[in-house]
Amino acid sequence: MVLSLVLIKDSQLQNKLFEGRINNRIKPNNEMEYNLKDEQLRLTVIGSGDAFGSGGRLNTCFHVQTQNCQLLIDCGATTLSGLKQRGIRVEDIDVIAITHFHGDHYGGLPFFLLDYARQKPANPLTIISPPGCKARVQSLLDLLYPGSLQLDNLAVDFIEYQPNEVVKTKNLVVQTYPVVHVAAAIPNGLRIKVGNKIISYSGDTEWVPALINLAKDADLFICQCNFYEKVSKGHLDYQTLLKHLPMFSCKRIWLTHFDVEMLDHLEKIELDYAEDGKQILI
Repeated sequence: MVLSLVLIKDSQLQNKLFEGRINNRIKPNNEMEYNLKDEQLRLTVIGSGDAFGSGGRLNTCFHVQTQNCQLLIDCGATTLSGLKQRGIRVEDIDVIAITHFHGDHYGGLPFFLLDYARQKPANPLTIISPPGCKARVQSLLDLLYPGSLQLDNLAVDFIEYQPNEVVKTKNLVVQTYPVVHVAAAIPNGLRIKVGNKIISYSGDTEWVPALINLAKDADLFICQCNFYEKVSKGHLDYQTLLKHLPMFSCKRIWLTHFDVEMLDHLEKIELDYAEDGKQILI
């Protein structure tokens, strides 16, 4: 399916947005090429759901793998179970990038880190987040598993970012874009360069012009789209996104974070979307 020419007049943009829709559906692990080639990136959707697990989907988490690095983008409360379902080991994760402090986006960190501590990984873990992540996670650990783990005893490097900042690690460059959600959660979109590939993710947000630059020329833009037509502060809806779609230059777009209203209208969704377990090679 394609959008009408009323919505998209540029056929080249249309092809970019819809290429791979058929070929990039969920495939069993044995159908995916295991050994990545030079400069190749595999993204696996660990969780694509909203805060309420609508449709039985897990909380937000995307696993990105190259030859040199494994990254999690967000780490919602169900992430540890989702990783184990996909056969991904916590000790192999190099970096976790967090968009904002809501439980369905970072609430899985205490459980992840408890398991991570048991594995005695060879390499340190880096967690990139808005300010205050270490203190928040330690407080959660103290509440959920009192006396079990002190983060100061782990080989974990917490890097805090500010809006409109560029953060560099050994294998990644992360650029942050402030977005509009719940201010207390310190929401940001993330543009992540891994090798020569760019993955952009909106995080949770209503429509903001910053999304255009965030998604510019990205190999994959993952865009939160909570509702089909309901307009809600702090979240995007499908009808609003369609109005702005011609402004995007990303090569591919996946929608994610569906509420019940979006799930009830899947047959009308003409853009590709994330599903738990879905993979793509870029």
